[in-house]
Amino acid sequence: MILEHVLVLSAYLFSIGIYGLITSRNMVRALMCLELILNAVNINFVTFSDFFDSRQLKGDIFSIFVIAIAAAEAAKTITDPYKPLHEHLRYQKGINQTISIIKFSNLNNIQLRRK
Repeated sequence: MILEHVLVLSAYLFSIGIYGLITSRNMVRALMCLELILNAVNINFVTFSDFFDSRQLKGDIFSIFVIAIAAAEAAKTITDPYKPLHEHLRYQKGINQTISIIKFSNLNNIQLRRK
Protein backbone atom coordinates (compact mmCIF):
# COMPACT_ATOMS: atom_id res chain seq x y z
CA MET A 1 0.00 0.00 0.00
CA ILE A 2 1.49 3.31 -1.08
CA LEU A 3 0.96 5.98 1.55
CA GLU A 4 0.70 8.89 -0.89
CA HIS A 5 -2.10 7.29 -2.91
CA VAL A 6 -4.23 6.67 0.15
CA LEU A 7 -3.61 10.18 1.47
CA VAL A 8 -4.58 11.71 -1.87
CA LEU A 9 -7.78 9.64 -1.90
CA SER A 10 -8.54 10.75 1.64
CA ALA A 11 -7.88 14.39 0.75
CA TYR A 12 -10.24 14.14 -2.24
CA LEU A 13 -12.98 12.61 -0.10
CA PHE A 14 -12.47 15.26 2.58
CA SER A 15 -12.57 18.08 0.01
CA ILE A 16 -15.74 16.75 -1.62
CA GLY A 17 -17.34 16.45 1.81
CA ILE A 18 -16.40 20.01 2.82
CA TYR A 19 -17.65 21.40 -0.50
CA GLY A 20 -20.92 19.51 -0.19
CA LEU A 21 -21.37 20.55 3.44
CA ILE A 22 -20.85 24.22 2.59
CA THR A 23 -23.06 24.32 -0.51
CA SER A 24 -25.92 21.98 0.41
CA ARG A 25 -29.30 23.23 1.55
CA ASN A 26 -30.77 19.79 2.03
CA MET A 27 -30.31 18.26 5.47
CA VAL A 28 -29.89 14.72 4.17
CA ARG A 29 -27.22 15.83 1.71
CA ALA A 30 -25.39 17.73 4.46
CA LEU A 31 -25.51 14.63 6.66
CA MET A 32 -24.10 12.51 3.82
CA CYS A 33 -21.28 15.01 3.29
CA LEU A 34 -20.50 14.97 7.00
CA GLU A 35 -20.29 11.18 6.85
CA LEU A 36 -17.95 11.50 3.87
CA ILE A 37 -15.68 13.78 5.91
CA LEU A 38 -15.65 11.35 8.82
CA ASN A 39 -14.86 8.44 6.49
CA ALA A 40 -11.92 10.37 5.03
CA VAL A 41 -10.60 10.91 8.54
CA ASN A 42 -11.07 7.20 9.28
CA ILE A 43 -9.04 6.32 6.20
CA ASN A 44 -6.24 8.51 7.54
CA PHE A 45 -6.39 6.87 10.97
CA VAL A 46 -6.15 3.37 9.54
CA THR A 47 -3.45 4.31 7.03
CA PHE A 48 -1.18 5.99 9.55
CA SER A 49 -1.75 3.22 12.05
CA ASP A 50 -0.68 0.65 9.47
CA PHE A 51 2.23 2.76 8.19
CA PHE A 52 3.86 3.60 11.51
CA ASP A 53 3.19 0.50 13.59
CA SER A 54 1.29 -2.35 11.98
CA ARG A 55 1.41 -4.50 15.14
CA GLN A 56 -0.81 -2.15 17.14
CA LEU A 57 -4.41 -1.43 16.21
CA LYS A 58 -4.80 2.05 17.71
CA GLY A 59 -5.94 3.71 14.48
CA ASP A 60 -8.32 0.87 13.69
CA ILE A 61 -9.94 0.98 17.12
CA PHE A 62 -10.22 4.77 17.01
CA SER A 63 -11.88 4.61 13.60
CA ILE A 64 -14.43 2.12 14.97
CA PHE A 65 -15.28 4.61 17.72
CA VAL A 66 -15.66 7.38 15.14
CA ILE A 67 -18.02 5.19 13.09
CA ALA A 68 -20.12 4.45 16.19
CA ILE A 69 -20.37 8.13 17.10
CA ALA A 70 -21.27 9.02 13.50
CA ALA A 71 -24.04 6.42 13.50
CA ALA A 72 -25.48 7.83 16.71
CA GLU A 73 -25.29 11.35 15.31
CA ALA A 74 -27.05 10.27 12.11
CA ALA A 75 -29.82 8.53 14.05
CA LYS A 76 -30.36 11.64 16.18
CA THR A 77 -30.43 13.91 13.13
CA ILE A 78 -32.90 11.71 11.27
CA THR A 79 -35.32 11.43 14.21
CA ASP A 80 -35.39 15.15 15.07
CA PRO A 81 -38.13 16.09 12.54
CA TYR A 82 -40.52 13.58 14.16
CA LYS A 83 -40.46 15.26 17.58
CA PRO A 84 -43.18 17.89 16.96
CA LEU A 85 -45.54 15.27 15.53
CA HIS A 86 -44.90 12.95 18.47
CA GLU A 87 -45.68 15.76 20.92
CA HIS A 88 -48.88 16.58 19.03
CA LEU A 89 -50.04 12.96 19.06
CA ARG A 90 -49.22 12.57 22.74
CA TYR A 91 -51.40 15.55 23.66
CA GLN A 92 -54.14 14.54 21.25
CA LYS A 93 -54.88 10.85 21.90
CA GLY A 94 -52.34 9.44 24.29
CA ILE A 95 -48.73 8.41 24.34
CA ASN A 96 -49.15 5.07 22.50
CA GLN A 97 -50.37 6.63 19.25
CA THR A 98 -48.52 5.61 16.08
CA ILE A 99 -47.17 8.07 13.54
CA SER A 100 -48.97 8.05 10.21
CA ILE A 101 -47.57 9.58 7.05
CA ILE A 102 -50.77 11.51 6.35
CA LYS A 103 -50.60 13.27 9.71
CA PHE A 104 -46.89 13.92 9.17
CA SER A 105 -47.59 15.61 5.83
CA ASN A 106 -50.19 17.84 7.52
CA LEU A 107 -47.71 18.92 10.18
CA ASN A 108 -47.46 22.43 8.72
CA ASN A 109 -51.12 23.09 9.62
CA ILE A 110 -50.79 21.96 13.25
CA GLN A 111 -50.32 24.48 16.01
CA LEU A 112 -48.80 22.71 18.96
CA ARG A 113 -49.85 23.46 22.51
CA ARG A 114 -47.08 24.66 24.78
CA LYS A 115 -46.76 23.65 28.40
